[in-house]
Amino acid sequence: MLVALTLVASLLTPPGHHHHQLTVPGAEHAEIAVLDDLTTAGTGKTGHTDPADWAGLHSAATVNPTGVPGVQIDGYFPDTSHGNTTHGWNHDSQFVIRLPRRWNGGLVVGGTPGNREQYANDYTISDWVLAKGYAFATTDKGNVGVDFHEDGRRPGDAIAEWNERVTELTVAAKAVVRQHYGRKPARTYAAGISNGGYLVRWQLENRGHLYDGGVDWEGTLWRVKGDNLLNFLPPALKAYPDEAGVRAAGFAAGSEFLWPFHQQYYWELTQQLYQKELDPSYQGAAADYDYDRRRPYAAMAKIGLTGRITKPLITIHGTLDTLLPISRDSDVYAKMVGPHRPFRYHRVEGGNHLDSLVDLYPDRLTPMLPAFRSAFEELEAWTRR
Repeated sequence: MLVALTLVASLLTPPGHHHHQLTVPGAEHAEIAVLDDLTTAGTGKTGHTDPADWAGLHSAATVNPTGVPGVQIDGYFPDTSHGNTTHGWNHDSQFVIRLPRRWNGGLVVGGTPGNREQYANDYTISDWVLAKGYAFATTDKGNVGVDFHEDGRRPGDAIAEWNERVTELTVAAKAVVRQHYGRKPARTYAAGISNGGYLVRWQLENRGHLYDGGVDWEGTLWRVKGDNLLNFLPPALKAYPDEAGVRAAGFAAGSEFLWPFHQQYYWELTQQLYQKELDPSYQGAAADYDYDRRRPYAAMAKIGLTGRITKPLITIHGTLDTLLPISRDSDVYAKMVGPHRPFRYHRVEGGNHLDSLVDLYPDRLTPMLPAFRSAFEELEAWTRR
């Protein structure tokens, strides 16, 4: 049974804040801290983040704001899986909620990219939105690590839980915001990278009443029929290093210099992890997997996107993305959304899936983080009109 845990701050709530006690609806465990700085510059010193969670997601040239005092709540919701070892809790469905002292009335919520833990968005999203005055909340999505697919009883259950956990956290974070500041958030935005971008898409398609809009940064495209990573990664693996074959799989001309790295570290691992989640009975080689022949439609239907968003969404995607090629992902999603829904799409020339690679190829790649910040401010202006 879900329980609500009452948290008592160890210090008085800053002037103007209405509550000295906070309740996180549904939380099984939570801990509160009043911090001098909620950004990674501060939390990295106090242990209220984990740099390993956000490693590799940003360029070394990134400049982030610092010095945002406020309250941080760390905890977890009831769950039966135990892959997340952060804080020694050995418990999944961990979350973080941050409440800046100077609040602008808004809330930003998301889930993590890849299969990372709850602090993965700290450097790329949290620092910046906190400095703008937003409250911020993120979940680990309910299962983490390379064995995430072992969670759930049936194929597709683990990814389906991701969406449930973001919804759960959004509802809880709104309640916490109302308690802490004395009023509900005037604006609630969803934001995320890669798998986190997929979560934004799904929330705005299925739980749009909870949000005012969202920014999808190179979200993963899951759909029952048509393009998804289970039908473009195997042909690329089979064709590599033949350039014509890899390009035929959807990878952009001009991205060839990135292929060796992605072939070594990402393509096969990614294919295997999600095939194990959605079609675990397959025992063959990753390069031989044939989604359209295997047809794991029942599992995919649990998580598939439709494009039927109900709130403003801005998608950004790099033209040189070499994990989720733009021609097989966001170009397709934009067509699924169509011209009559509240959607804007920005193709970032030279953008890649990982901003850390910009450090290796500064003359050939464009960082995505500045495009995200511009898109977020565009969303602010769009939804305030």
